[in-house]
Amino acid sequence: MNQSTECLDTKKNKWKKIARECFDMIVIPILLALFCSKVLIVNATIPSGSMEDTILPGDRIIGFRLAYLLQEPDRGDIIIFRFPDDESQVFIKRVIGLPGETVRIVDGRVYIDGSDTPLDEIYLKEAPQGSFGPYEVPKDSYFVMGDNRNHSHDSRFWEHQYVEKEKILAKAVFQYYPRIRMVE
Repeated sequence: MNQSTECLDTKKNKWKKIARECFDMIVIPILLALFCSKVLIVNATIPSGSMEDTILPGDRIIGFRLAYLLQEPDRGDIIIFRFPDDESQVFIKRVIGLPGETVRIVDGRVYIDGSDTPLDEIYLKEAPQGSFGPYEVPKDSYFVMGDNRNHSHDSRFWEHQYVEKEKILAKAVFQYYPRIRMVE
């Protein structure tokens, strides 16, 4: 092998090394980010005060997409979902009524299946007002409400009142802005 051939091989190897480093530094992280955002997480910014004081307008939340792969949503879970009346919008609310349950709201207190005892909802911003229902939650659907009940556009007021399980995008689990904490 002569010097010019060695020089060309060295230059080719150098460009291969640079191309590989660029791939490792740019393409792999982009693919990983796309995978995470499409399969593992939902990144949401809160637009309204309907979930105050649990989540405030402008807060940034991470939802876990696989949360309901092996289990069903539970009462009290905060979910990120496609709005039943306009699926181009994404909403975040708390699960109140489960499939097959009857939800009745009397003087702002929530009663499930005719119970004499209202739900213990320590997360509410203020004492809720009004009486609504009864609502009979269909199979594979959920009745959801905001924590700021007096200022929440939720299942009580929608044309399509229930969130179908297949429309749930994620369970809200983590707030990362403006403070870092678990969402409960």
